[in-house]
Amino acid sequence: MKEPAKSVSQISESRKKIIYVDDIQYSLTSVKNRLQDRYDVYTMDSAEKMFEILEKITPDLILMDVNMPDVDGYEAIKSLKADERYSAVPVIFLTGKSDRESVVKGLSLGAADYIIKPYTASKLMEIVGNNLSSPEQNEFSAGETVSNKPVVLIVDDVTSMLRAMQYALHDRYKVYILSKSQDALDFLRTKSPDLILLDYLMPVLNGFDLIQMIRVMPEYEDTPIIIITTEGTMDHVNKAISIGASDFIVKPFKPKELNDKVAKHIRIAKQMRLFKEDLKSNMGY
Repeated sequence: MKEPAKSVSQISESRKKIIYVDDIQYSLTSVKNRLQDRYDVYTMDSAEKMFEILEKITPDLILMDVNMPDVDGYEAIKSLKADERYSAVPVIFLTGKSDRESVVKGLSLGAADYIIKPYTASKLMEIVGNNLSSPEQNEFSAGETVSNKPVVLIVDDVTSMLRAMQYALHDRYKVYILSKSQDALDFLRTKSPDLILLDYLMPVLNGFDLIQMIRVMPEYEDTPIIIITTEGTMDHVNKAISIGASDFIVKPFKPKELNDKVAKHIRIAKQMRLFKEDLKSNMGY
């Protein structure tokens, strides 16, 4: 006979607490059975119930489906990240939505990871364990050592702007700077940056021209590219996104804003690579 589900007051303080939200009962039972030997797992079938229970406990991690009635996973994570009590709690989406747009949307909203159903028990345990392993669990941490920092390329014809961005990023990234946009393509044939920052207004090749040339290079079709611009109008931003920009930063910028956007898009790109590898593995490629 299975042990009865634990009440909130019975959940052990010595073990990590996980909340799992899914409107499919089979999924709730399956995940609980796989995790309960190592963690205290509290399951519920709606986001509304999750927010009720959050008034009584603070979990170490939240697993959540995307497709749910009333409040879906995307709306739920927006509310979680907007509440300072729970904004640092890692959220992992566990869902059958496997298209690229859904994955990017989930990661962009702040999800720490994205697990596609069906999944293996080992994959579930690995991802959950990784996100419970350190206080910095929901920040980008891969490559933080001096010898293996993520690589950022900045292209801007204004020297003072290049230096400002290089200074703002140099603690966490290996930063390369180019003042001539026409040199960028040669650079990309010899090095592979994890993210590219492009000024919009440059002589010879402006940022919009350059981004289209970069996107036709197969090895850079998914590399994050952030446009740096003095024009923050919706038409300008929409044009940048439509030709392949991942995001934009309006001058003058704050160093924290720059760092936050760079970290966010490098993390998303990393998760997308892992997602594609898992998808190929599951399909037997």
